[in-house]
Amino acid sequence: MQLKIMPKKKRLSAGRVPLILFLCQMISALEVPLDPKLLEDLLQPPTITQQSPKDYIIDPRENIVIQCEAKGKPPPSFSWTRNGTHFDIDKDPLVTMKPGSGTLIINIMSEGKAETYEGVYQCTARNERGAAISNNIVVRPSRSPLWTKEKLEPIILRNGQSLVLPCRPPVGLPPPIIFWMDNSFQRLPQSERVSQGLNGDLYFSNVLPEDTREDYICYARFNHTQTIQQKQPISVKVISVDELNDTIAANLSDTEFYSAKSSRERPPTFLTPEGNASNKEELRGNVLSLECIAEGLPTPIIYWIKEDGILPINRTFYKNFKKTLQIIHVSEADSGNYQCIAKNALGAIHHTISVTVKAAPYWIMAPQNLVLSPGEDGTLICRANGKPKPRISWLTNGVPVEIAPDDPSRKIDGDTIIFSNVQERSSAVYQCNASNEYGYLLANAFVNVLAEPPRILTPTHTLYQVIANRPALLDCAFFGSPLPTIEWFKGAKGSALHEDIYVLHENGTLEIPVAQKDSTGTYTCVARNKLGMAKNEVHLEIKDPTRIIKQPEYAVVQRGNTVSFECEVKHDHTLIPTVIWLKDNSELPSDERFTIDKDHLVIADVSDDDSGTYTCVANTTLDNVSASAVLSVVDVPNPPFDLELTNPLDKSVQLSWTPGDDNNSPITKFIIEYEDTMHEAGLWHHHAEVSGTQTTAQLKLSPYVNYSFRVMAENSIGRSLPSEASEQYLTKAAEPDKNPTAVEGLGSEPDNLVITWKPLNGFESNGPGLQYKVSWRQKDGDDEWTSVVVANVSKYIVSGTPTFVPYLIKVQALNDVGFAPEPAVVMGHSGEDLPMVAPGNVRVTVVNSTLAEVHWDPVPLKSIRGHLQGYRIYYWKAQSPSKRNRRHIEKKILTFQGSKTHGMLPGLEPFSHYTLNVRVVNGKGEGPASADQVFNTPEGVPSAPSSLKIVNPTLDSLTLEWDPPSHPNGILTEYTLKYQPINSTHELGPLVDLKIPANKTRWTLKNLNFSTRYKFYFYAQTSAGSGSQITEEAVTTVDEGKMAMASRQVDIATQGWFIGLMCAVALLILILLIVCFIRRNKGGKYPVKEKEDARADPEIQPMKEDDGTFGEYSDAEDHKPLKKGSRTPSDRTVKKEDSDDSLVDYGEGVNGQFNEDGSFIGQYSGKKEKEPAEGNESSEAPSPVNAMNSFV
Repeated sequence: MQLKIMPKKKRLSAGRVPLILFLCQMISALEVPLDPKLLEDLLQPPTITQQSPKDYIIDPRENIVIQCEAKGKPPPSFSWTRNGTHFDIDKDPLVTMKPGSGTLIINIMSEGKAETYEGVYQCTARNERGAAISNNIVVRPSRSPLWTKEKLEPIILRNGQSLVLPCRPPVGLPPPIIFWMDNSFQRLPQSERVSQGLNGDLYFSNVLPEDTREDYICYARFNHTQTIQQKQPISVKVISVDELNDTIAANLSDTEFYSAKSSRERPPTFLTPEGNASNKEELRGNVLSLECIAEGLPTPIIYWIKEDGILPINRTFYKNFKKTLQIIHVSEADSGNYQCIAKNALGAIHHTISVTVKAAPYWIMAPQNLVLSPGEDGTLICRANGKPKPRISWLTNGVPVEIAPDDPSRKIDGDTIIFSNVQERSSAVYQCNASNEYGYLLANAFVNVLAEPPRILTPTHTLYQVIANRPALLDCAFFGSPLPTIEWFKGAKGSALHEDIYVLHENGTLEIPVAQKDSTGTYTCVARNKLGMAKNEVHLEIKDPTRIIKQPEYAVVQRGNTVSFECEVKHDHTLIPTVIWLKDNSELPSDERFTIDKDHLVIADVSDDDSGTYTCVANTTLDNVSASAVLSVVDVPNPPFDLELTNPLDKSVQLSWTPGDDNNSPITKFIIEYEDTMHEAGLWHHHAEVSGTQTTAQLKLSPYVNYSFRVMAENSIGRSLPSEASEQYLTKAAEPDKNPTAVEGLGSEPDNLVITWKPLNGFESNGPGLQYKVSWRQKDGDDEWTSVVVANVSKYIVSGTPTFVPYLIKVQALNDVGFAPEPAVVMGHSGEDLPMVAPGNVRVTVVNSTLAEVHWDPVPLKSIRGHLQGYRIYYWKAQSPSKRNRRHIEKKILTFQGSKTHGMLPGLEPFSHYTLNVRVVNGKGEGPASADQVFNTPEGVPSAPSSLKIVNPTLDSLTLEWDPPSHPNGILTEYTLKYQPINSTHELGPLVDLKIPANKTRWTLKNLNFSTRYKFYFYAQTSAGSGSQITEEAVTTVDEGKMAMASRQVDIATQGWFIGLMCAVALLILILLIVCFIRRNKGGKYPVKEKEDARADPEIQPMKEDDGTFGEYSDAEDHKPLKKGSRTPSDRTVKKEDSDDSLVDYGEGVNGQFNEDGSFIGQYSGKKEKEPAEGNESSEAPSPVNAMNSFV
């Protein structure tokens, strides 16, 4: 039974294309599985594993080692033949065999010669299952012979002749490497003119005088023995025509010498190979080298072609300045005609090389080892090719099959041996020999007949860990003879796996194409053949895949900043990932600027070299994932460079430059600046801007400027530094192309005209000798232009002009080259003088007490003698007699622009006497004043009194003193005084209005409440109305008797009994107050001494100070006690007392009322400054003292 596994596989799922795996349990073409346990008791014929090369060149200075290693079971024994006969190593003391091996060691270091052991050796490895043989190993010692002694004559030749220096090295083994050097061991230079051929000769296509030297030495290096041999130096002398005439004129005629073709230009001829055609034979697989070297003057150039074909691109190489064509790995298809062509200016020649590719034998199908079980069939196939076709011969156990013992199970059919019904005695090693005239091939293949029960070679309980959704491959390496069948089971009691999701490979591997979490478990592999059964369990675990859930992102960072890349990894909790960062698929630079912190890669102070692709790689033992991001480091562009000025013209030049690095941000534009080193050295001006794709600009220039340019590049990040300045370029001078601006004509004096202008700057002058031609004439006259040329100034004064006459003016620039274009004409005026006439018919209309309107007639224009700027009104107030002694009168001025003939005078003081006049104003100043006009303002309301003081306060009176208003603004008619009380809660009581004569400055108010605060409002009046008020507050004094009693009690105030008594009195007073309030709120009556009639006016009853009682009073209508804020009937009247200091009622429109303490409030009508709102009936709350007095 053949155990070699064929490509066909057993499949458990129809229609699938399963993965073919050739694992270690597969029977290879040469050997059975090398499992150590299997080899311990498995018989196997010998197999040669190592041997020396067929052509074995040895170093005669070292011991000879001929290798032969083999394996088998039982271990093989070794024997050797030499030159076809048995080589008895026991008889030669210098020859030993390495223990456990067939390798021979010949000790020639102590004695003996290598030549003695030269010959053809073959090794045989043998055990009870057969014999394997090695190749025929031809052993030869290397040779490095010396050059034969020879006398070399100096070579003398003319300039331009061709030359071949022969090397002819001695024949060595292996052939030496040839090279030419001088006495100093320096290689001689080679070129298209001078080169070394494949045979080692040195070829000169033509010689030159510099080729003269005496030490052309050919060296041969023998690598095997590490020796170098050298030829005798060759002397070469190249002489010119003149030197030849001196040395050999006697031997050559002029005609012979000068007609020599070798010293003149000539077409090419080949130095090697000779003739027009040659043949070349090469073996398949070697390097084909074709050579053509030509001479001629000038030096020819070599070209190669293949007739009727194309030179193979990937296998063709040119050497030795194209004089050698090499094709590697040559095959039969490379046979054909190759043509080399030598060509110079005088002609061309060609040479055809016919190439034939032969082939030593090479394998098409080498025989493979067979492992069969008894009764099975098999074949050994040995197929080889070559040119000529090789002959196939078979050997068995090293003996030609024709003379080997007969085997009935074996049949030979050319290159095939057919085995049928083999038995254990059929085990042997067969050798196939394929040979032709160029070599041979020898292959060993054994036939091993075994009867073995199944064996599973995969270790038991192997654990496989696989990432979910990936293929899972469970191994079951097996061996057996006959070939076992394989089955797989899942779980302890599972059935054979026949579902579509599984694939069973012929090598025993179970494949789960897409492993899922439920694929986890224990799997059992069972191998069976007719000799027995074997099984093995393996375990499968499915893991979650590793994922990068936050990937690094593309970043654009300016140079010098910091960038961070994130890489967050999610993985199976049983796997430990390692995360590494790569830059451009290589390790990160060893730089402290690169830091890795958890899930981030941070790069500080980013530089240009940091640009690239950064990859985060997460590795576990089962999988790896990666994510990449590109970092672009940007910055402002580098400055442009290589500035160049071309195409210079009078008024233009072309500037070109080379852009600097854009630093990963495209350049959007270039900014061109210029410096005028003649007029403004060191100052750069903007000249032009061009697109970022341009590198040239046509620049417009001005005359007579020494230009220097620089360029800056700009991108989205910013602007580059300026480039280096360009070379300077001085433009030719020209006449000015513009005139001065801001030309004006104004006189500074009545008899002059000052002409001013803004001069041209140096850049605008266009040439040297900048001047100005100033021209003027009267506008309204017929005079010709008067002109003067002045230096580079900005002003010219024309004297002797009439006063304020219009002039036409023009200023023209000129320089040494010529004049600027005709300038524009502007109008100016000669100097102004003061106006001569005052405005007439001045009229004043008083609008009100603070405003007046003034009218006047305009002044004739001629009398103004200048530019009319307006009219100016001077006005002042007549001084009072007290101020008339003052020298200075304060005058006020109002100016009205232009030609206005009227104006308003605001801010006048009422009831005042004013004087005014009007003057006309021009650029020079004011004209004479008009006649004074006098007017009076009517009365107005006065200002507030200058002061208000409260003096001499008593129990029931207060005295007021004041100063009149500082600005009465008229005749005062009277003063108005309003006042009202303020209680303890800061509420205002009724308002009293009182009129006071205007001649008073003091007033006393009587019948006031004691210990009460009053607020006063005081203002003056004229016929125009009331003026501003002044306010003040004051308090009446307390009862002096009670104050004295309180002072006498101070001495006992600290006694305990007194404190207790005061607490009892306070409590009693509190109770009385409560009862009083309750009775009053319920409508009780106050006791009075007598009742009045219902319609009678109530009289004021003075309080009796001796007993502290009030006169009795009853209500005129219902006799009910007055409520808080009670009203007096509207038809009542109050008799006015002798004094005018009666109180004013609190609310506007109420005739009179009584307070709860019994005091009368009289009625006055009049204007109040500030009164309570109408309908407010609240009154001052009664004090505890008043309440007590009412009950005494």
